[in-house]
Amino acid sequence: MDLVLWRHAEAQEWTEGCDDMARALTSRGEKQATRVAKWLDRQLPEGTRIFVSPARRCEQTVLALERKYKTKAELAPGCSVAQLLELVQWPDGKGTVLVVGHQPTLGQSIAGLIGLSAAECSVKKGAVWWLRNRERAELTQTVVVTVQSPEVL
Repeated sequence: MDLVLWRHAEAQEWTEGCDDMARALTSRGEKQATRVAKWLDRQLPEGTRIFVSPARRCEQTVLALERKYKTKAELAPGCSVAQLLELVQWPDGKGTVLVVGHQPTLGQSIAGLIGLSAAECSVKKGAVWWLRNRERAELTQTVVVTVQSPEVL
């Protein structure tokens, strides 16, 4: 199974009293989403399942990919690592799953899967982490396939 975790691109800053779920991408964020989406479109296999947080900034990020996706309440800000992994059926799911979501959940998920402490893994806005589950000599391993940042694409 491949799990691709994409943090939403740069969004408007949160301010006291604003609706966090309604925050939109900045113009820089739109450019980040477009750059990463072009790269992802070349890499992702057909049939990739795509799950997205209902937050506006996540939906705007995935729209740049121009593929079908499902909005999942389980991925809203504050979701747990357990909720994310259950949704994608890690590690027993088949094929490739792309999740567009938030910090700190994405970083905590990555840290747990590759054996870091949760505080050691932060995902930059707009960045992608591609993980693969495999079996080797009766051991289950998580392999980091690639990490991409919008600034280097």
